[in-house]
Amino acid sequence: MENRIPNNKIEIWLLDDDEIVRSTTAQWLRLSDYVVTEFHQAQALIDQFHSGLPCIIVSDIRMTPIDGLTLMADCLAKEPEIPFILITGHGDVDTAVNALRDGAFDFLEKPFDPNRLLKTVEKAIQLRSVQRQHANQSQYLGDLHGLEEIIIGQNEQIVRVRQQIRTFASMDTHVIVYGKTGCGKELVAKALHDCSPRNNQPFVAINCAAIPADLFESELFGHEAGAFTSANKQRIGKLEHASGGTLFLDEIESMPLPMQIKLLRVLQENQLERVGSNKIIQIDLRVVAAAKNDLQTLADFRQDLFFRLNVSQIHLPDLRHRGSDIPLLFEHFCRIAVKERGKDFKQLSPIDHETLTLYGWPGNVRELRNVALRYALEPNTSVAKILAGYQAQDDIDTITPLPLSVKVQEFERSLIEASIRQQKGNIQLVLEQLQLPRRTLNQKMQKYGLNRADYLD
Repeated sequence: MENRIPNNKIEIWLLDDDEIVRSTTAQWLRLSDYVVTEFHQAQALIDQFHSGLPCIIVSDIRMTPIDGLTLMADCLAKEPEIPFILITGHGDVDTAVNALRDGAFDFLEKPFDPNRLLKTVEKAIQLRSVQRQHANQSQYLGDLHGLEEIIIGQNEQIVRVRQQIRTFASMDTHVIVYGKTGCGKELVAKALHDCSPRNNQPFVAINCAAIPADLFESELFGHEAGAFTSANKQRIGKLEHASGGTLFLDEIESMPLPMQIKLLRVLQENQLERVGSNKIIQIDLRVVAAAKNDLQTLADFRQDLFFRLNVSQIHLPDLRHRGSDIPLLFEHFCRIAVKERGKDFKQLSPIDHETLTLYGWPGNVRELRNVALRYALEPNTSVAKILAGYQAQDDIDTITPLPLSVKVQEFERSLIEASIRQQKGNIQLVLEQLQLPRRTLNQKMQKYGLNRADYLD
């Protein structure tokens, strides 16, 4: 049975000892399709609260015998990341502003606009959702084993790919793997080999597009000493070397037509001759061929070779079609990078998470891995900034544009980051330079994953 990441809907825990205010506020939230649990005393909430709960907390400040600030301190001690929203009376505004420095997510001043409440709650839930996804992903990645640890993902197509690998591996037949560049075709081919009875024999990979046409025959079949001018000694070809194991032919559609004919004969007769030799060599091959497009529709690919190879097929989806697998794979690659280099893993901010899911990933998993490596190892960067840097170096006709909302937010983040760096982490000077209220700056720093401690002199 495969592991699954739990899908916990974020709840709102609402605390107010004024029953009318509490029930009215709860009704507003429920009409917007939020799940609300009401508490009339802080102690009741404390008794049920523990680290890791999929919830945010909205609490009044002035209550007895335990006030909202004391409750917040207790909850943040158990779960420092939980978004805590305070509801204040007019005389409590200064207290609430100080509470922001102590970890509060935001505060609302009575009487508050219901729309303002909904917007604040929406931002808090978005943050909590990202936090919970990180926690669930980390647990999921830590529990992976076997094939799930090699072909990672929960997308329906990826689950089917793993099922096909398990089925085809034991069948010992040829397989064609279809997928765009960077989707992981060689990873699938290696998994087919490792899960098969041939796993103690060689896995030999050849990129057909990378071999010059005049060297193709020698590369595949090998040659005897003196077979041609530069053949100073005998060489075992890839086909012979892979005998007993698996031969992976990547980009097989690039194979020259004369070599397609010779490969077909090898697969039909299970034997070959080295270049410059008349000796027949018996071989036992399983071929996994990879292509970007349907081989049957290509005019320069032999149909008889296609039918010889086309015993089983595996189709790999583009990364952009894999939804929640994108942040999961991103975290996987980040954790590998920081572990290898002895660094700490830094969590994604909500805007980084949004950028990952909105971007088109033309380079598929290979591109995602490179961006994850940069993100993991470069301090004070963001996903959007890395992608923008990649795009600046590319042809404008070949890139996948970042959505406007992401570009605007990344520009705002860069301005705030530049000010914090310039003022060496002095938040008061940042507030004066950017002319922002403290609450707004705190919200934006939290949104963009900016930490004052990273910029102290």
